[in-house]
Amino acid sequence: MSPLPPTTESPSGVTENAGWDCHAHLFGPYRRYPLAPHSTHTPPEATVAQYFALLQRLGLSHGVLVHPGAYGEDHRLLLDTLAQHPALRGVVVVRPGMALTLAGLRARGIRGARFSHRHGANLPGSASFDDLGRMAGTLADHGLHAELWTDSASLPGVAARLKALPVPVVIDHMGGFDLGAGVDGSGFRCLLELLECGHVWVKLCVYRNVLGMTDLEAGRPFHDRLVRANPQRLLWGSDWPHLRVSPAPDAARLLRTFTQWVGDDATVQRILVTNPAALYG
Repeated sequence: MSPLPPTTESPSGVTENAGWDCHAHLFGPYRRYPLAPHSTHTPPEATVAQYFALLQRLGLSHGVLVHPGAYGEDHRLLLDTLAQHPALRGVVVVRPGMALTLAGLRARGIRGARFSHRHGANLPGSASFDDLGRMAGTLADHGLHAELWTDSASLPGVAARLKALPVPVVIDHMGGFDLGAGVDGSGFRCLLELLECGHVWVKLCVYRNVLGMTDLEAGRPFHDRLVRANPQRLLWGSDWPHLRVSPAPDAARLLRTFTQWVGDDATVQRILVTNPAALYG
C-alpha cells in the first residue's frame, strides 16, 4: 500500500510543544506487522515515523495510540512502538481469556483498554461492554482506565452501569452525537450529564460525526456544550489516519478549528496539555 500523504497545513503553536493528540492509530509496516486474518480492510500504512511528522506539524509532542481492531489480538506493533518512544502512550483491546494480560502493561506505557457498545453489531476484534463489566476490577487493580466507543443511541442504556464502574471512563469521538437529534437529544443530554458530574472524560473529535457535511460548523453546538459542561474532563484527538474517510480531513485544520471554537487560551491549554498529562502521563 502507498504511504499516506503528509498533513499540509500547520496550526499556530498554542501549547509550546507540550500538547497531546489523544487518539491515533498505527498500521505497518506490513512486512513486519501484518494485519489479522479477520481484518475486513487494508488501510494504507500509517507508521510511527509518519505520526511523529504529524505531531511536529501540529506543534504537539505526545500521542495516544489506540490498538486497531484490524490487528486482532496481536499487540506487537503498539507495544514495540511504546518501548521505543516514551512520548507515546497506548490503549489496548482486551477480552476475558485473551493471551495478553493486564499485569505490567502500565509500566510499558499502556494506560487504558478500549471497549465498544454501539447501535447494531460491534466491529470484528472489538471488546464489548459486557467484557468491560467483567474486567473493570482488574483494570482498576492495574491502574488502567476504560475507553468506550459508543453512540448516542446506545449510551443512555449503559449510563447507570458506567457510573458504577471502579475505573475512569473515556468516551471516544464525542459520544457519536446525532446531528438530527440535536443538542437536546436524549443521547447527547446523557453524555452531558455524565461529563458535568465528572463520571467520564470525553475526546473531542467533531469530524466523524458530521461526515457528508460541507464543513465542521454543524458540529459546533455539540462541541461548545461539552466545553461549557466540564473542560476539566475533555481531551482532543486527531483520529489519524482517519480510517475509511475519503477525502481524509487535514488534522491541522481540525486542531485549528478546535482552538478557534474554544477561543480561550487557558481552556485550550487545559484540554491539550493539563488534562491528558493527568490521565496519560
